[in-house]
Amino acid sequence: MTDTDAAPAEEGAAEPAKPKRAGKREVWLVYWAFTVFYTALSVGICLLGRATPPPRPDVTGLQAAAWFDEHHLGIQIGFVFLLVIAGGAAISNGIIGYFMKRMSSGKALAYAYIAAMGVGAVPGFQVLLVCWLTATFRPDRSPDILYLLYDLGMLSYNGSLGCFTAAYTVLAIAVFYDRNRIFPKWFGYVTVWQIVTEIVASQMWLHHSGAFAWNGMITLYIAIVIFGLWVACLLVLLRKAAGRETGHTPALYEAEGTR
Repeated sequence: MTDTDAAPAEEGAAEPAKPKRAGKREVWLVYWAFTVFYTALSVGICLLGRATPPPRPDVTGLQAAAWFDEHHLGIQIGFVFLLVIAGGAAISNGIIGYFMKRMSSGKALAYAYIAAMGVGAVPGFQVLLVCWLTATFRPDRSPDILYLLYDLGMLSYNGSLGCFTAAYTVLAIAVFYDRNRIFPKWFGYVTVWQIVTEIVASQMWLHHSGAFAWNGMITLYIAIVIFGLWVACLLVLLRKAAGRETGHTPALYEAEGTR
């Protein structure tokens, strides 16, 4: 037998075992960080900070100052806590971008999603925390200044539309064009409804009360239901996607994921 005849047998003997279909530890770590962050966000924003459901927009400066005085302790505890864990937003965006890069729609949309959500975190999250913590830091300020911080925080939090509209748009496009079936197509339609709620929410800049105000049924509560549904679906789909992850990149990803 020649050396060339023996080579295939040697190669076959050295063939590595098929990897187990289990999630990478770092992927699961980020997945659970995503879950914990959104749970903590809900507690800080809703139960302690009282930003959701929000206070009324049709109030006077004195009423806004009185509201801060009534809820100052919850705002300080909840929002300082959220500032400490604010980086969790980037981690949450990162795992979505990670799986978007595995889609056949290409990496550019994944980077666009991460960038848009990263920019949107400032007006959609940080500004509210800073404004309301500033208001509670010196409660003896003029009611007019507290009134400004009251409005600025809420309008930034609920009315920061463009960045999130762009992020949801590129995510929906990525899901619709993906042939690797990382996320099902129906999730793309759920994401489209996120875009619709962002567009409808633009009316809060024009109304002080009613269905289109920042605490209105159309601009807020319908949006909360759709966002809650979107996050719930995303948690399930990310868990399934993480479960499919292995220590090696699947051949389908290698063939199509870089197109």
